[in-house]
Order: sequence, then structure tokens, then C-alpha cells
Amino acid sequence: MRIIEVFHSVQGEGPFTGLRTSFIRTARCNLRCTWCDSAYTFGPGRERSIPSLLREVARHGTRYACLTGGEPLLQGASVDLLEGLAARGMTSVVETGGSLDVTPYLPIERTVLSVDVKCPGSGMASRNRWQNLPLLRPGDVVKFVIGDRKDYLYARRTLREHPIRASVVFQPVWGTDAGRLADWVLRDRLDVRVMLQEHKVLWGDVPGR
Repeated sequence: MRIIEVFHSVQGEGPFTGLRTSFIRTARCNLRCTWCDSAYTFGPGRERSIPSLLREVARHGTRYACLTGGEPLLQGASVDLLEGLAARGMTSVVETGGSLDVTPYLPIERTVLSVDVKCPGSGMASRNRWQNLPLLRPGDVVKFVIGDRKDYLYARRTLREHPIRASVVFQPVWGTDAGRLADWVLRDRLDVRVMLQEHKVLWGDVPGR
């Protein structure tokens, strides 16, 4: 696999926020979101074997792993990696931009899918793969990164037009008014979770944290 970094930190997003987690960040991405906070992953990274990744993660002594990017679904070997983590009793979250087919990841035990729906402010809304949404399970997550009112209205309309069994997260673009987003959700009585990026609250916008 082509890897940018492997590190040990506190999960800052999604269903396991706040828990000690081993992160495996893959190289390359097929999207170019305007607000991207990990553009350093666009390069080729370096080749790592799955056994070497499993050994490094084991040294962290965590119960949870997060496969992120870049875009992990660009690399077919990520299925083998997740199966290896599951075989070791670890629960993994796969963070994907939502433009690629999630079907190969659904049968993997102890794996949670966190799938983005890109809003207009990202510049990538045309790349959403809507076929993914009905495949997701109650334990999975659909995430909208929201920068402004236009993004919010797009996300709200998506929820009305696409039945979703997974949990839904509205996450403000870092540096925008999170309280304003929460007010919109309260006013419209949406059954979503408004979540900040906890790792940035703790340490700022620093790679590898």
C-alpha cells in the first residue's frame, strides 16, 4: 500500500471521537476539496507491506484503527489490511470521500464506514456516488462538511431526498461559525449530530495529530 503516515492519537471525528486510535493515512486522492486539510497526502507516499503496517499498529496497543487519506478506497489492498486488523480484534473506521464504491468493504467484520457527501462549497458535489447511501448500515456514518448556508441547505435537502439508515454528522469547516450551524440544525429539528474536529480543538491544525 502507498502510505503517507502511521500515527497514534485521539480520534477527532465520527463515532469513536475521543478514543485512543491508530491512524493509517494512505497516499493519493481523486478529489480536490476547497477546504481540504490534508493536501499533503496527494503525493505518492511510500510503499508499505500489510504485515509491516499491522506490526506498527500493534505497538500502539489500541482497540481502534482509522484508515484515512487521501482516499483509502483507491487502494484495493486496503481490504486485506482491514481484514488483518479485524482478525486481531480491532475495530476500524474507514474514512472515504464518497465518490467510490463502498461495496467491497461492507462484508469486512468490525469495520465502520464513514462516507462523505460533498456539499457545493467543497467544489466536489458532482462527484458524490449516491448509490452508496442505501448500502450503509445503522452503525455507519454519513458526514457533511458544511461551510455556509448553501452547504447546509444542500445537506438538508439530501436528507429529505435520500433515506439514510446510517448516523448523520454535520461538521463545520474548520474556522467557520460552528454555533451558527448548530442553530440551523436546532431550528429545523434535524436528527443529526453536530460535531467539531476534536483533534483540532486539542492541538490545532497539525498533521499527524
